[in-house]
Amino acid sequence: MIKVGQPVEEFKMAAFQNDEIKDIKLSDYKGKWVVLAFYPADFTFVCPTELEDLAALYPKFQEAGAEVISVSTDTAFVHKAWHDESPAIGKVDYPMGADPTGAVSKQFGVYIEEEGLALRGTFIIDPDGNLKTAEIHDLGIGRSAAEALRKLEAAKFVHENGDQVCPANWTPGGDTLKPGLDLVGKI
Repeated sequence: MIKVGQPVEEFKMAAFQNDEIKDIKLSDYKGKWVVLAFYPADFTFVCPTELEDLAALYPKFQEAGAEVISVSTDTAFVHKAWHDESPAIGKVDYPMGADPTGAVSKQFGVYIEEEGLALRGTFIIDPDGNLKTAEIHDLGIGRSAAEALRKLEAAKFVHENGDQVCPANWTPGGDTLKPGLDLVGKI
């Protein structure tokens, strides 16, 4: 399984986006931030709430220089059917990745072998292809797109300002910290 700070190996999959199915691979996004949002399955309960939440903030992810890709072990054809039938999923404009073999889900450590499904996992990859954040949830716990966006913005800030770090709940424009011995015991 990939670990935070390590390069992410190339992966490829079919994806449904803008009423078409196309093949995508990680290297297509070289130079951009990538937010991968794994979820268990189409036509479920918590999943559409999460994907709709991501869809609402998708323009902000794009403004931040990131591509969002949702991923489940369903096929791209099932993604299309869900997109056509669900009002929530009908709002999704980002690529919906298809991982029916579980290969990509296994690479990120979210694959549930006995069920052929993925846990809820959110991963942020920097423009150089390195994993910056990893968050994995149990199936019944939904995620917040706003928090994923906040983590992306913090990761971008640290990437661009290597001598500074972001404290808890940091948002753009907030105070940062410059690590050093003068801060030890003072915070």
